Amino acid sequence: MAARPDVDRTARDEDYQPDPRRWRALSVTLVVGFMSLLDVSIVSVALPTLQRDLGATPATVQWVVSGYALTFALALVPAGRLGDALGRRRLFLVGLAGFVLCSAAAGAAPTVGLLIAARLAQGLAAGCLAPQNSGLIQQLFRGAERGRAFGLFGAVVGVSTAVGPIVGGLLLQVADWRWIFYVNVPIGVVAFALAWRLLPRGRTGRRGRMDLGGVLLLGVGALALLFPLVRAEAGGLRRLWWLFPVGVLVMAGFVAWEQRLVRRGGEPVFDPRLVTRTRGYGLGAALGTAYFVGFSGIWLVFALFFQTGLGLTPLQSGLAVTPFALGAAAAAVVAGRLVERYGRAVTVVGLVGVLAGLGATIAVLLLVPAGAVPWAVAPALLVGGLGGGCVISPNITMTLRDVPVRMAGAAGGGLQTAQRFGAVIGTAALPGLFYVVLGATDQDFPTAAAAGLGLAVAGIAAALVLAVVDLRRTRREEAAEEPDPDAVHVHGHPAHH
Repeated sequence: MAARPDVDRTARDEDYQPDPRRWRALSVTLVVGFMSLLDVSIVSVALPTLQRDLGATPATVQWVVSGYALTFALALVPAGRLGDALGRRRLFLVGLAGFVLCSAAAGAAPTVGLLIAARLAQGLAAGCLAPQNSGLIQQLFRGAERGRAFGLFGAVVGVSTAVGPIVGGLLLQVADWRWIFYVNVPIGVVAFALAWRLLPRGRTGRRGRMDLGGVLLLGVGALALLFPLVRAEAGGLRRLWWLFPVGVLVMAGFVAWEQRLVRRGGEPVFDPRLVTRTRGYGLGAALGTAYFVGFSGIWLVFALFFQTGLGLTPLQSGLAVTPFALGAAAAAVVAGRLVERYGRAVTVVGLVGVLAGLGATIAVLLLVPAGAVPWAVAPALLVGGLGGGCVISPNITMTLRDVPVRMAGAAGGGLQTAQRFGAVIGTAALPGLFYVVLGATDQDFPTAAAAGLGLAVAGIAAALVLAVVDLRRTRREEAAEEPDPDAVHVHGHPAHH
């Protein structure tokens, strides 16, 4: 096996001095992370109201959601590298200030054009925040504590996505759509003051020169791959298919550029050795991508089925999927404690649980009368949520555990970019299949929803295959590292060769 880069850590475990404020600092970053990730899904339930109030077309108003997701994904890796080089506290504070200001601008926007502009900028700010979260966990925690911290972080990632429709529905019940954005302002101001006081100062990596060529290539390549997907509802896949081969070529150029920069001793925006030499990183990132294809897309399928098919309100639709959110929150915290002992096996068990829950959900949709589905589906969603809580946080821990601390921001940004790619694919593909089946079956909503969830099952099954491959690899390596009892002579003295 190739040498692992953790041998040159700039902050070795034996030199680690725990920060007495680390858990309070983590709580602040998790609140901010929850807020920024919640904004991916919370706006979805308000789109019909936004369209009516601002006089926008469906394709235009969709940019309020997809534009945020796009700029969020594009910012992750460069922001992670900047956090490593300039200090994670500094990037976190800059990103949080920008997020609060853009939230206020989005709430006050008088036209849909200004709202979309504010959301694009808000996504960039959120993309600056996200990799600092995982980077700070790498920096502040070690051993079992790191597993618990990532467990809480995984709970935030999973629950924020799941409860977005619920929170959005509640806000629309008591106020207008602008408060979906305004609510971030007081929370963000308090979090900024606490982060200023609690987050550790200083840098963990070399400042170096920013890899502008790598940033440009990565940005163009990612944009070419993501743009047709975020425009899928407006015919983007049909009209913009040619961007996919362009994106693949640009990303190949990005990899070649980064490898050349490493050979010359430079500081790449994303070090390719994270994939080639860091144990578990490449497989973990691929697993995260496959899982998020299914995990992110199911919420839109549920919203379409419950609201359009059954006529439920946004709040009722959100409450119907609450069992998944509750199960994910509870399991994620426990899984974070178990991953240090059981490793990748926790992820395997979790993925089996998600597949069982979604499989049972499909059966309920097809066999139970439509009016009883919101209640009948609750046990299946709870099982899926319990499984889902054992996937995200353990995968983050297993993927990042051998990453050098000086590269933690870039590595976390890369992992979250992979997850965002999966999320964008899922949120385009699953509703797309839902509409195709709906048209082909003369408005059979249960069958259409079952088809969309079936595609989610395929993505999660792919993640399970990757998890099993990684588990078997890990066990082989552990077996190879065990001492050979035959290498001991009589009297207990080790053999010399």
